[in-house]
Amino acid sequence: MEKIKNLFLPFGKVSRGTLIIANITWVVILLALFQILHSPIVPAPSKIISSFYGLMQSANFWDNFLSSLFVTIQAMGYSIIITMILVYLSTIPLFKLFAQFASKCRYLTLTGLVVLFTFFTSDLGQLKISLLLFGIVPYFVTSFLSVIDSIPQQQIDKAIVNRKTPWGILYEIVIVGRLDQLFEVMRQNFAISWMMITMVEAYDMSGGGIGTMLIKSNRHLDLAPIFAMLLAVLLIGMLFDWGLRKIRYSLFDYLEPQK
Repeated sequence: MEKIKNLFLPFGKVSRGTLIIANITWVVILLALFQILHSPIVPAPSKIISSFYGLMQSANFWDNFLSSLFVTIQAMGYSIIITMILVYLSTIPLFKLFAQFASKCRYLTLTGLVVLFTFFTSDLGQLKISLLLFGIVPYFVTSFLSVIDSIPQQQIDKAIVNRKTPWGILYEIVIVGRLDQLFEVMRQNFAISWMMITMVEAYDMSGGGIGTMLIKSNRHLDLAPIFAMLLAVLLIGMLFDWGLRKIRYSLFDYLEPQK
């Protein structure tokens, strides 16, 4: 009885098993209500699940998924390199402006810059990578700058007292000391790139990808497959998030997994 009572209290402490049962109960209730009260426009959960099952058996879907995943991983790799260069250089006052400018670019919209990127790229594949980079790097830089700014001044002062050189402080405290947090920032920003890939693929219909499949389904107003694809995108994104979290705890075994 105490466990059930804690479910309804702010900051109530419950076991993992109890929380899982509560979440499953919510999902069942919401799906049942959606099935009964769904509108004529939005397909019922039964139709979405049926379309999802067919989608998982489609070789075409997995080919397009691999295409989207390859572009996303490519863009993530480039964005990590660019972010590391900008943020590590930001510890040098002369170069701080570049990281700050990159961070502010998150307020720009891609819509007005597509033509500009088209002129500076040689093919549509490079255009997709460029658009993804522009969408990822500003948020990546912003997140990692906050990690650097959160370094206690006492830690830097202690390194100075121990006669560490400025380059030694950069290496030990910032690069090595915050490597686990860089990985966490990467994990969080993977969600942004995975969300953006479907939008970016709209500019290159010939290149395939999940975004291309979504646009083609939108043209036919076939909503059940669209919701099935959205469900697949969500589940795959959650799977990668879980995998990257596990990898982080494996690489940095001094971290305690969140319960």
